[in-house]
Amino acid sequence: MSVTRNFDTVWGAVSLPDDQVRFRIWGSPETSIKLQIAGRELEATPDRDGWRQWVLDGVRPGTTYSYLIDDEREVPDPASRGQAGSVNGPSTVIDPTSYRWRHTDWRTRPWHETVYYELHIGTFTPQGTFAAATDKLALLAELGITTIQIMPVGQFGGERGWGYDGVLIYAPHRAYGTPEEMKALIDTAHGLGLNVVLDVIYNHFGPEGNHLLDYAPAFFHPERQTPWGPAIAYEKTPVRQFFIENTLYWLDEYHLDGLRFDAVDHILDEQSDPDLLVEIAQAIRARWPERDIHLSTEDNRNITALHERDEHGRVPLYTAEWNDDFHNVAHAIATGESEGYYADFAEKRWWKMARALAEGFVYQGETTIAGKAEPRGVPSAHLPPTAFVDFIQNHDQVGNRAFGERLTDLAGPGMVETLLATLLLSPHIPLLFMGEEWGETRPFLFFTDFHGKLADAVREGRRREFAGFKAFSSGQDSLREVPDPNAVGTFESCKLNWSAMDSDTGARRFDLVQRLLAIRREHIAPLLAEAGGHAGRIEQADDGLVSVSWRLKDQVLHMAANFVGDSRPVIALSGKVIYVSSEETAAALADRSALPPHSIVVTLQDRAQSLAVNS
Repeated sequence: MSVTRNFDTVWGAVSLPDDQVRFRIWGSPETSIKLQIAGRELEATPDRDGWRQWVLDGVRPGTTYSYLIDDEREVPDPASRGQAGSVNGPSTVIDPTSYRWRHTDWRTRPWHETVYYELHIGTFTPQGTFAAATDKLALLAELGITTIQIMPVGQFGGERGWGYDGVLIYAPHRAYGTPEEMKALIDTAHGLGLNVVLDVIYNHFGPEGNHLLDYAPAFFHPERQTPWGPAIAYEKTPVRQFFIENTLYWLDEYHLDGLRFDAVDHILDEQSDPDLLVEIAQAIRARWPERDIHLSTEDNRNITALHERDEHGRVPLYTAEWNDDFHNVAHAIATGESEGYYADFAEKRWWKMARALAEGFVYQGETTIAGKAEPRGVPSAHLPPTAFVDFIQNHDQVGNRAFGERLTDLAGPGMVETLLATLLLSPHIPLLFMGEEWGETRPFLFFTDFHGKLADAVREGRRREFAGFKAFSSGQDSLREVPDPNAVGTFESCKLNWSAMDSDTGARRFDLVQRLLAIRREHIAPLLAEAGGHAGRIEQADDGLVSVSWRLKDQVLHMAANFVGDSRPVIALSGKVIYVSSEETAAALADRSALPPHSIVVTLQDRAQSLAVNS
């Protein structure tokens, strides 16, 4: 069972040469911590830093174990690689070499080819398992997807959940399948030419199953509270090791091609230099200097410090940032909504859409309206367009709605398809949310599997979130219509309707997405590898018409889109037309007349010719 790793681990049960297993846990030196395994209770004297360690012979894979705290409470290994049952039960010794990788010569596809597809294992298929998801991967490759982004899989309380309430972040959620089945999914994806990226959460632990407070209170800052409980003490060495090792573990043992870091603006580590996020990226880049590992972040601050390029245009830390600004202005355009954070995008929306496309962030130091009226963001035009991951739907933006409606239910097909073409043919990195390729209409709701008082608190807290919205102005009666996150039916209603893909509308939408991705692959992606900063320029942004151009290598990519229901005049488009949304739009181009309603044109022109035309 021995395994040779290319990094050392300090947390958890790790196999050693000669069929030994080392168990290691950190906690308060004053707390009694015993290893319970095979009917035995084994003590260990803590070192001066609070570490306990046991090295045992003859421990077989599948052996269960737990830790006994002060001879009273049994808890799982916080770095458990697999659970025998729930997050409150014993952990399982995992053999990291049991899976035989088939595609050992796989090399991660380069970043400029990336087209993300975000999926949730539990609702992606009727079965909700790694194995069932594996069977769908060939279809995604056929569609033109290059990268699967899996929502968090670290084990969380209950059977059902989004994954952002994980507490055992090294252990694949048991309801989804075994570690070997997760590895088989990744291996199969590689065989189909697909990268696989995992969403990880390092800003908090979930409300059920976080036992660290029982024996390692120093893991937290009890005097500093977050929306999820005590703040994590990232400045302490064992805590830093816990999270840094987790990133290396997923990339090494599971052969992942990258990670997406959730809500990093809540990872507060101002006492450290470098801070945890910088050290994580540095550790990954140092460990695998020749591997092309894709690291993206979600960060509401609109900062660029983590995503700067070096003097050669290379990525020293993080590859890209999820660009909520693009989504928010696109959603405001599509739906007319102006409540909540959409208030910041309802005014001057055509210019804001153009700025998002040309420069990345909409807010680059301007004062927001929603929430706290304060400056948000920094200038971002100096970053290459590939430093931004754009989307018009994702798990958050759909699931954080009271009824989980997808954009297909909120806007007409002409609007949705114009936004889809804008998303997939801009030089930013696009992301599709599962089912978007056929216009899925089933909701993606917030769902959990808590019980008792915790279930009540989550249900009522969820409903309180919407109390200030006009749709629920009538009070408690209307709020009771918000689906109960803990109801099994809430979860079941979110499972994709795969048969809808074969309907006339589903097949047409699938064909459109496939054609758009083929155009991107042939004409746009080859220009992105060397894309630099200050590439975008706003050509036109007024009264429903948005026109933006980008200087990419020796070409100029030009996009003009009409987002309203009337024709709009557009400045002359030069060069080769690589996409036109309809025959009517093509005729309008030929006649140099206005763009028809909900239409889009994309052209490519040699840069030298473009300069001559504009001189």
